[in-house]
Amino acid sequence: MKTYIAMLRGINVSGQKKILMKDLSALFESLEFTNVKTYIQSGNVLFQSKNKNVNELILSIEKKIVDTFGFEVVVLIRTKEELGTVIRSNPFSKKDSSRIYVSFLNKVKKNPDLTEIERVKIKGEELIVQGKEIYFFSPKGYGTTKLSNNFLEKKLEVSATTRNWKTVVALFALTEEQNQK
Repeated sequence: MKTYIAMLRGINVSGQKKILMKDLSALFESLEFTNVKTYIQSGNVLFQSKNKNVNELILSIEKKIVDTFGFEVVVLIRTKEELGTVIRSNPFSKKDSSRIYVSFLNKVKKNPDLTEIERVKIKGEELIVQGKEIYFFSPKGYGTTKLSNNFLEKKLEVSATTRNWKTVVALFALTEEQNQK
């Protein structure tokens, strides 16, 4: 069984696309995934599956959400190994971890045009694109930046979901616990 982390974009934000975590767990279990565990209300789900085709997993989860809840949600998936690489590759590891964010993209953006992104950055903000992730350091916090998830999606023409560093690390730790069972 392979361990996956599904990150749902935009659920339970300002009362929009509300899904209780117990209902989300039940949905994943109905898809015959095992060892399902949710983490906080923002739509993080750890699960295991025999299916190694991530695109098939994403499509089945997204379809089941529409069928069950009546709205569309973008689902991004990383394997335990990929999430470990995200953590080890953190270019801001020497900075205040409470100000580090990772945007997970649905596809690699080769040679992205960062002109507009560089133009709107606040002093001290740093952004690095590595593969299907964007590492972001914001000394004043995510609430003050113009480089929101929506902004990055629009400028890079991708789907994305952003998590703070604490969540990224916690998700990986949960995959480690899950594999010890």
